[in-house]
Amino acid sequence: MAQKSVEDLFARLAARGEDVIGRINDMPGAQKFVENANQLKERVDDLQKKVRGLDALERRVDSLEKKVDELSKASKPARKPAPKRAADKPKPTPKPKG
Repeated sequence: MAQKSVEDLFARLAARGEDVIGRINDMPGAQKFVENANQLKERVDDLQKKVRGLDALERRVDSLEKKVDELSKASKPARKPAPKRAADKPKPTPKPKG
């Protein structure tokens, strides 16, 4: 019983939707609105494709950065600490006369 009322509801909504779509051609400015809505849909689709391409590029950049880090670590020689010179030692402070 409940399923039949739901089907009736959908049938009525479908009929109303068809009526509204049929009346759009008679409304001034409605055709322009429909055209703009279709253009917007196409633009959004194009943007989605471009964003998906950016994700792939971002993954490639991340992997390349890791490789560069590994190569830069491997090419650096181990540095020994420089020997201390006499000039590096702090000078003694003079005692005040008094």
